[in-house]
Amino acid sequence: MKYKFAAVRTPTKGPSEPIGYYPKGCLQGAVALPINGPHWQVMRLSRNRNWGTPQLVRFIKTFSDRAAKATGWNGILVGDMAQPRGGPAVSGHVSHQTGLDVDIWFIPMPKDILSAQQREDMAANNLVASDWKHINPKVYTPQHMAFIKTAAQMPGVERVLVNAAIKKQMCETATGDRSWLSHVRPWYGHHDHIHVRLACPPGATECKKQPPVGSGEGCADADFKFWFTKAIEPRKPPPFGVTPKPPKQIKLADLPAACKAVLNAP
Repeated sequence: MKYKFAAVRTPTKGPSEPIGYYPKGCLQGAVALPINGPHWQVMRLSRNRNWGTPQLVRFIKTFSDRAAKATGWNGILVGDMAQPRGGPAVSGHVSHQTGLDVDIWFIPMPKDILSAQQREDMAANNLVASDWKHINPKVYTPQHMAFIKTAAQMPGVERVLVNAAIKKQMCETATGDRSWLSHVRPWYGHHDHIHVRLACPPGATECKKQPPVGSGEGCADADFKFWFTKAIEPRKPPPFGVTPKPPKQIKLADLPAACKAVLNAP
């Protein structure tokens, strides 16, 4: 079923509407983010994942300006948003299905416009050390914290997902108003990009909200400590000759009923 969503190259007509939950939904009336802007460039164009709600597109445009000012960078490199009709992707994500998620790389936008091939081949910066419990001081800079802080303070942001080691570094070094740290949450991977998730827009009755993050900084609770067990380490491949059990495949019936109409619309 995910191949069907990936095969559709255009959005539906009509008003924009995120439908369902971030990892189990779809998107009606998606809007495309232009691949180049004053302070952004879109990567991995072959994936056709530069689609989202109008709220997400506006967020990226505004954030790119603010991030450039906060960091001194030329701008940002935008990774995956959503497919033209949202839904599950063939690779790379479980979420990003409702047009409210975007990945933004930990690497400044170059001065020059990247070619299509460069956008396919370039890799993002890994900010985490080889032990996966600390940042790599040769790569991580104060600008990276300013970049993340700027995202977390933007209106409408539900969460900013990062590697736990990056969150740990910011918990140890952030000064002044630290309230923004509550929106920065650790999650698997996310060592070379942030994943920004917007809240359901007002009036989006088909959009399922995520539980709020709470008011604390998230720097000392049980959830944060969990990430410094085996959970933080990359998952090891199975032993030679052992075939891993394939993950359960999401079916159209698992999505909200409206997603069938979104997928099949002209």
